[in-house]
Amino acid sequence: MSSLADQVVDRALADRHQAYASEVRQLIDAAYRVTAETGHLDPPVRKILAEAGLSNPTFYRHFRSKDELLLVMLDEGRARLVDYLAHRTAAVEGTDEAAADERVAEWVRGVLAQVRDGDAARRTRPFVVDVERLHARFPEQQAASEQQIVAQLADVLGTRRAWAETVYALVFAELARHLRADRQPSDRDIENVVSFVLGGIGAPRIR
Repeated sequence: MSSLADQVVDRALADRHQAYASEVRQLIDAAYRVTAETGHLDPPVRKILAEAGLSNPTFYRHFRSKDELLLVMLDEGRARLVDYLAHRTAAVEGTDEAAADERVAEWVRGVLAQVRDGDAARRTRPFVVDVERLHARFPEQQAASEQQIVAQLADVLGTRRAWAETVYALVFAELARHLRADRQPSDRDIENVVSFVLGGIGAPRIR
């Protein structure tokens, strides 16, 4: 059983944790807004602070550098996408081949949906368009982040999981193409990609 003194300390730490968590959230959200507005992955810290309404000491209390903030944004963005894709694919019922194909189709549609939502497109564009820069600056973290999505896709593909990296590369290249052009794909554009993917993973492999 904790003493009254311990309880006072715990309460103070809990209050501080809540305050710090709020500041971190403000900085991350502000960085997303500034990045979306500028379309670049290198927003000045002063712009982020102005958007968040926080001070320079506050920023460096939580982040060692702007790069660390970008890594947090990257990790959070990938996690959100993985959750979103998991929700879409889990909504498909059934265990037969048609259901398996539909889950793959929903994964493809879910990725390309990022460019059809204005807010999502603005938030996603800098990270997709500047992906080579992310690989150069944060090779290990970027590889681990991408592997999260590839692993999820492999689970969706099931017995066809050997195609996961190929399908990932194809669909994200399509996403990047539309984001660079600042153009939303039509329903037909998306279904063409779906058909291409399903046709590819169903074809005999060349040995």
